[in-house]
Amino acid sequence: MTANELESTAKALVADGRGILAADESVATISKRFANLGIESTPETRRAYRQTLLTTPGISEFISGAILYDETIRQSTKEGKPFPQALEESGVIPGIKVDTGAKDLAKTQGEKVTEGLDGLKERVAEYYQLGARFAKWRAVITIGDNIPSYACLNANANALARYAAICQEGGLVPIVEPEVLMDGSHSFERCFDVTSKTLSIVFEQLRAQNVTLEHMLLKPSMIVAGKDAPRQASVSEVASATVTCYLRNVPAAVPGIVLLSGGQADQLATEHLNAMNTGANLPWKLTYSYGRALQDSALSTWAGNDANVEKAQKALYLRAKCNSAAAKGVYTKEMENS
Repeated sequence: MTANELESTAKALVADGRGILAADESVATISKRFANLGIESTPETRRAYRQTLLTTPGISEFISGAILYDETIRQSTKEGKPFPQALEESGVIPGIKVDTGAKDLAKTQGEKVTEGLDGLKERVAEYYQLGARFAKWRAVITIGDNIPSYACLNANANALARYAAICQEGGLVPIVEPEVLMDGSHSFERCFDVTSKTLSIVFEQLRAQNVTLEHMLLKPSMIVAGKDAPRQASVSEVASATVTCYLRNVPAAVPGIVLLSGGQADQLATEHLNAMNTGANLPWKLTYSYGRALQDSALSTWAGNDANVEKAQKALYLRAKCNSAAAKGVYTKEMENS
């Protein structure tokens, strides 16, 4: 893929009113969600669920790209069409998760570093041949007593930057995802400070690795208090602080920021996104790359039963439609009943 193609793909992923469906849960993660609903997790049930999501009629109106897992990108619809081909034909760009998960970082207080750089160049080449045109790598940053450490922030930022450079060289637009976790009882203000420091170090490393900012997307977490914190910020406070943090730390050369929901309730994630885009004049597109906040209602509606496919697709369509409106700053709660 040429530089022009990378830039056009990055821009297409954040086109007006469109966002990214994160359907890249590992087998272990999707199996836990299935188990909560009494669904057996097998390659076929996972394939059937992903087909329900990825073939939702009209979804490309609101969804620009879909992030797949290694298992999923190799699977096909029940009619035998490979998922990347089915997505491309419907107007959705196929993407792929390429990291291999967060592992314990040596000599730290329970901090993690994401692995997967070994053999990444070869895997990127294979995923490109399978139809992927963008990729994702997630780093996890935990807030706690005396953490995150500089060692943790630097190790994860360096890995994100090296991943991004390899992807661009191999023709994939990298989504850089430094997620500051909601776990804990930290304050809203502490989240702001940690997220600001994280983004600063990430972009320092991206520049050091010669990553072209115009050919990447950022997938950060919002500024929220820890889920066990006694005070939770209002929607307007979250929106104002999040936008301020990004304006201070994300270069205007980046074409778009695709927010993660990080475990927020689906409607709340939509309200936050809408508040950030209401009357805003931002240097980059600010849209969504949600997993659970797009999928939860569809998954619980489907519940492993083929008879529920149409209803589950309507649930996904509604959430995507609401988030599309939020990406334009025109969402209203009345849309939830449409």
